[in-house]
Amino acid sequence: MKYSKTQQAVNKLVEDKVVPGVNYAFIDEDGVQRYLVGNRELVPEKVKLTDGHLIYDMASITKVVGTTMVILKLSEEGMLNLDDSISKYLSSWKHPEVTIRNLITHTSGIEGYIPNRDKLNHDELIEALLNLNVGNELNHKMHYADVNFIFLGLIAKEITGKPIHQLITEMVLKPMNLSHSGFKPDADKCVPTTYDKQNGLLQGSVHDPKAQVLGSDCGSAGLFSNMDDLIKFVECILNPDSNPVLKPETVKVFYVDQTKHDLGRSYGFERINYKGMPFIWQSGYTGTFMVLIPKLKRAMIFLSNRVHPVAPNEYYIERRKPLIETYLNENR
Repeated sequence: MKYSKTQQAVNKLVEDKVVPGVNYAFIDEDGVQRYLVGNRELVPEKVKLTDGHLIYDMASITKVVGTTMVILKLSEEGMLNLDDSISKYLSSWKHPEVTIRNLITHTSGIEGYIPNRDKLNHDELIEALLNLNVGNELNHKMHYADVNFIFLGLIAKEITGKPIHQLITEMVLKPMNLSHSGFKPDADKCVPTTYDKQNGLLQGSVHDPKAQVLGSDCGSAGLFSNMDDLIKFVECILNPDSNPVLKPETVKVFYVDQTKHDLGRSYGFERINYKGMPFIWQSGYTGTFMVLIPKLKRAMIFLSNRVHPVAPNEYYIERRKPLIETYLNENR
């Protein structure tokens, strides 16, 4: 199948200098179509994007490729129940009404502001997060927040005694043969994120400030991966019977709303019904996203470093939605 309008929209992003370059792919009944456009780096020198195997900072894609898979695997093995109170595992947490299901669907209602957050060390940040409050949005509103998946990582560690990054490596990356994915990549094989004259390029080190502080205990970010591995992952979600980590019946519920009031969240992914066509998707702050259409067994994977050379580049967010809608319309 051809996606000419989507390709034009991606090319326009680069032409308009919304992103330096894009490594993207379409998966459908005809196989996999892969494309490269633009540059991998703009400063201190311009470098063209010519290698489709380069590694990207996945940012929040970590949530679905890694932490969600670990939590669901622990659930399959009877080591936790998705409707368990998180207080069962995080003893200092003061709101037992919040469940693991709330965390994985971003319906926990956790709210609050942490002063000087980026100046806190590992233990101080965890303590501050565990002292946040819960408002009246619990189960009634989806509020996407990293704290939910940081807590999921801490719960997995409490159960297994291993940090979440180690669990992701052992329970997801190795069984799926995602051999180019991990948390300590070869910097030379990575597409850079931010740049400043004092520190130079941030390349091969995680961009997310919380992930920098929490290290291997961060369940919300930290994973580096490339197109080769993301194609493998997406194909294992599109085809439940071929998933080497989770049971087919578990994978199938990725496409079902898992909230109490149909708030449009599945396990990790957002679930949207676009003009009668359901799809799930997840994005990463650094400029990554994946869109999966279950009924058609089709997907689009988009990798860019939109925070290069300077974050946050909010204009990219404005342009991302119409790009995804263009892709969805070409599948209707």
